[in-house]
This record gives sequence, structure tokens and C-alpha cells, in this order.
Amino acid sequence: MVKIGDINLGEFPLLLAPMEDVSDPPFRFVCKQQGADLMYTEFISSEGLIRDAVKSRQKLDIFDYERPIGIQIFGGDEEAMAMAAKIVDATQPDLLDINFGCPVQKVVCKGAGAGVLKDIDLMVRLTKAVVNSTSLPVTVKTRLGWDDSTKNIEEVAERLQDVGIKALTIHGRTRVQLYKGEADWRLIAKVKENPRIQIPIFGNGDIDSPEKARAYKDTYGVDGIMIGRASIGYPWIFREIKHYLNTGELLQGPTLAERIEACSVHFEKSVAWKGEKLGVLEMRRHYANYFRGLPNFKETRMQLVSANDGNEVRSLLAGISDAYDAAMVL
Repeated sequence: MVKIGDINLGEFPLLLAPMEDVSDPPFRFVCKQQGADLMYTEFISSEGLIRDAVKSRQKLDIFDYERPIGIQIFGGDEEAMAMAAKIVDATQPDLLDINFGCPVQKVVCKGAGAGVLKDIDLMVRLTKAVVNSTSLPVTVKTRLGWDDSTKNIEEVAERLQDVGIKALTIHGRTRVQLYKGEADWRLIAKVKENPRIQIPIFGNGDIDSPEKARAYKDTYGVDGIMIGRASIGYPWIFREIKHYLNTGELLQGPTLAERIEACSVHFEKSVAWKGEKLGVLEMRRHYANYFRGLPNFKETRMQLVSANDGNEVRSLLAGISDAYDAAMVL
């Protein structure tokens, strides 16, 4: 069994990656329905939490049906990270995660996210400040290093474990790579094989099929897998991987009815959490993914992304099945 502190995650947990502007409560709901074992909030600025910024505070919203759930923070200042940890602690998630992996320039230029990969001593100090400021299990998500000449993840893993983290997720790319090229899991495996490492090691990067999940599990020996981009518009990736790991058989993909149902649930949760105007607007990025590969869908997709009214979206979603049947007849 894989455990983070006292949290039991089962034999080989599947984690939903924290993704900015994606992994909000509505999205997490549909992923939880399809088998995600542990999920994280979008990353939250430690400075934003301290300033009581509305957007940062809203990202603290978690619900009991999501548990176990982790809140992820980022920042480059020890005092700010310690204060943010105390704020997170009060919201009572199951764990607190530190983001040392985000490669986005606006985060990196502030010395946060993957920007901290340039200064391992600072990474250790920031982590220690968080661990000392919360009663929650603290975990970290990071990358192999800043660039090809600084792949220092083996040292990082040992030092972060030594200051008290309870699990480590490693994305198999450097910051310089961003999301380009193929993720290299060989160093993730070396961390896992290190006899000094006693905490769970989760791998992240490029897992987009049950077959690849099984191959990477067997080849690299990680304790679990974190899935990000492959889950966007396709929360069924979690159930498909679990079924394949348990039986060796591939599940059929979701039916059209299941796609419509998941998208509709996501939409309703979005409207309920964000309000109709913002909920309608922010769902637009998801329609193409939910209905990817569906023939003759372009016209309906254009209508969905143009709709400004919740009832119009509901009507369009409800009509997809009939429109698809008619198109197939033609």
C-alpha cells in the first residue's frame, strides 16, 4: 500500500496533476468520478494568499467528495511560504504540496516554481519553512533540473526527504524543455531505486494511455503515476488505466452518451461554482477535448464556444446525440 503520512492511497495510485486554469473543483469532480485517487488544486501564489487576493482565496475551495485532496502553493520567499502554509492548514485539506516545477515564465521570473531549480539550497529552505509551519503532510512536485547540465533530482530528493516531505512527484523534463520532447523517466527510476529514499516517488510526464502507464510502472518502478494533459476532456483515462492494470484488458472508450454526461456535469459544476457568466465562458476551452474525434462536430463546437447563455449551452449539449445520429444517417 502507498501511504502519504496517514493517507492510504492503495496499491498504485493515479494522481491528477495540478494544472493552472484547468484543475478547478468542477474539473476535479469529473476526474474523481472516473477514478482519480489523489487530486491537487491549481497552484496558489503564497504572496496572493497573504494579500488575501480573491483569485488565490477561491482556489482554496475544496469539497469532502474530493478527498484525499492536496492544496498546492508556490513562491520564492521563506516567510511568505510559511505564512501561506498556515493559511492552507486552516482550510484542512489532506496534504499541502509545493510547486517547484511550473516552467511558465511569469512564475519563474519571480524565483518561484521551476525557477527555484537554480538554487537547491533555497529549495530546501523553502520546503523546511513550509514543513515547520503546518501539521499537514507536505509533498513536492518538481522537475529533473533546470537544464541538461543541472539534472540534480537525486540530490534534491534526498535533501527534501531529510527536511520532512512525505512524497515527491517528478516530471521527467527540465525547465528548459518546457513540455517539448519526450519525458525521460530514467532519473525518476534512479531516485526510486536509491536505498536512502523511503518516501513514495510518483512519476509524471507523457502518460496518455493504459499501455504506457503499465509499461512505465513496470520499467521504472514508481509508486504511482500523476496524469495531467491526457485527462483534459478525457477523465476516463483514470478508469481505463486502472482496468488495464487490474485485468490486462483494454476498456472500450466512452460512449457518446458518457461524453455528453461528463461534459454536462462539468458545465453545471462550473456554473454553480463560478456563476453563470464566468462558468459559461471558462467551459469553452473544454468542448473540443470532450468531443475530440467525433465526426461532423465542428458546427456544434462553434455554437458551443459562441453561446453566452447557460440554457443555450444546455440545449446544444442535449442535442448532440440527435445531431450525431442524423449526421451518421447522411
